Amino acid sequence: MGGGVIGCAVAYELGRRGLEVRVLERRGVGLGATQASAGMLAPFIEAEHAGPLRRLGSRSLELYDQFVADVVGASGDSVPYDRCGTIEVATDSVTLARLERSASELTMAGVGCRLVGGSEAVDDEPHLSRHVAGALLVPSHGFVGAAPLTAALRRAAARHGVSFQSPCTVRRLAPTPQGIEVQTDSGGQLSDVVVLAAGSWNDKVGAEDGATPWVKPVRGQLVRLQWPAGPRLTKVVWSSGCYVVPWPDGTTLVGATVEDVGFDERATVAGVTGLLDAAREVLPAITRAQFETVRVGLRPGTPDDLPIVGWSHAVPKLLYATGHYRNGVLLAPLTARLVADLVLDATPDPLLDALAPGRFEAAATALTGASVTAGSDT
Repeated sequence: MGGGVIGCAVAYELGRRGLEVRVLERRGVGLGATQASAGMLAPFIEAEHAGPLRRLGSRSLELYDQFVADVVGASGDSVPYDRCGTIEVATDSVTLARLERSASELTMAGVGCRLVGGSEAVDDEPHLSRHVAGALLVPSHGFVGAAPLTAALRRAAARHGVSFQSPCTVRRLAPTPQGIEVQTDSGGQLSDVVVLAAGSWNDKVGAEDGATPWVKPVRGQLVRLQWPAGPRLTKVVWSSGCYVVPWPDGTTLVGATVEDVGFDERATVAGVTGLLDAAREVLPAITRAQFETVRVGLRPGTPDDLPIVGWSHAVPKLLYATGHYRNGVLLAPLTARLVADLVLDATPDPLLDALAPGRFEAAATALTGASVTAGSDT
């Protein structure tokens, strides 16, 4: 259930392994959070935040070369993909000190990186502002076209026998002795296993006991520009206020806002101007860029910013693959493998311990001494 990059990646992997798979999507494949993703593959940005998320991102990044090659080969589609590296910039002494700590930590972890001063940063990326105080370069980072990748995953999955139903609204999930009955606006369907990958819309699906994971929508606005004539950016640029991703066709993506506004998918003047002001601070040439469009997506956030991947404790045969927040594209290949292994009863990966659906319920119970239902307001 769910036709974003996570749902399509899981469907492709399950189909590739020989299972009969149906994908149910409420509006259109790739039209949720995926459409507003810049497709950054950068698990070591803000590297001082070590922990499960960085381990997940690192593992998934290692899979990406083969993942894209396989999907392109199976689909016949072209997918923009470039490991061009990132340059994370500092415009003040406080941010520069943070980058110095990040460089030290990444080096100790064996991750290739390079800390440079302001003038060397400008030499490496001439479009940078002369006011940049320094920068951290990570060559293994890059980006992938989120929408083209999702479309290719759909085509590749279909060639492995996966069927897609869209638009298809799921009203309710009802466990039965034979599996799970998925009740849709066009009737009921019986499945052995249901993978819930509906992102911010997980709570809109009614499981029989009302149990759903704690996921809430976080709006992200993304601006697409046509870069001015002349030399283009060579790397993904990241600052404290935005990121800027150069595409091979000469367009540039600037993202992304983080807004707690519920299910409001409207673009705003404040969101767009805030992104452009932040981009102009580190890349003055962007003032001459031509505005193309703004995209909006609702990213599925969780209380600890970690995905929810694993079996439901309340609904038999219901498996969650959701809550990827800003990392859905990065974590798609790893999530697909983890979910397929669970469905096929492979030995669970230790990484799943930190992603278990019941972790919020357990934490709330410990704090309040009362029983809580996953999916309640945090």
